[in-house]
Amino acid sequence: MINTYQTSLAAPPVPPRLNRSIPVLMPGPLPSRGHSKSLIRFLVGVVLLHLLLSVGGFIYLYHTSKKEKPASAEGKAALLLSEKQETSYKALARMIVKHTAQDPTSDYLQWDTKHSVLRNINYYRNSWLTILEPGDYFVFSRVTFSKGNSKLPLASMVKLRKNEAGDEKTVMRAYCSLESYNRSASNPQLCTATQGEVITLEKGNQLSVWVQDLSLVDYNEEATAFGMYKV
Repeated sequence: MINTYQTSLAAPPVPPRLNRSIPVLMPGPLPSRGHSKSLIRFLVGVVLLHLLLSVGGFIYLYHTSKKEKPASAEGKAALLLSEKQETSYKALARMIVKHTAQDPTSDYLQWDTKHSVLRNINYYRNSWLTILEPGDYFVFSRVTFSKGNSKLPLASMVKLRKNEAGDEKTVMRAYCSLESYNRSASNPQLCTATQGEVITLEKGNQLSVWVQDLSLVDYNEEATAFGMYKV
């Protein structure tokens, strides 16, 4: 008899397809445990170093700024003191006119040198001021006239000469006029000729104030004055 119950249960093999590569998966080598520990230690060291540098920089900036504040205040105070001292030693003069009779042979105002203010400036024969420090000076003059002259204008001039023997030249000039040449005790007539100018002066230069008639001047010290200061 033929055994009809015997049969092959295995499926026939599938023939391989042509021109198709079959990938082969190969596991890569795992990193060694020692290498991982070294990398972790390196990263931790970098983080700690960065943290230490940040903290150190903050502390340094804090102490530096704390020290600079008082130093800056001291520097400002020293600068102000230096400027004040420099200003206090600058050359200047403020001349008070003499209340006594002026020299009739001169046309220059005379000054009361005992009550005038002089700093690094000398005077010469009570009328001239002598420059000791060269530089730029603001020169001012104020002359008040209490009388007029019908033939002459009321004028004041600042004269400059190079030295005691030098020729004189006018560097400043001012005029004023009275409404009436007749005055009374109840209605006095006054006018003031005022001028100011920055003038470059050399050592030894001399300046004075000239008027055409000394008898016309009001010799009150608040009314007539002359001076200068170095700028």
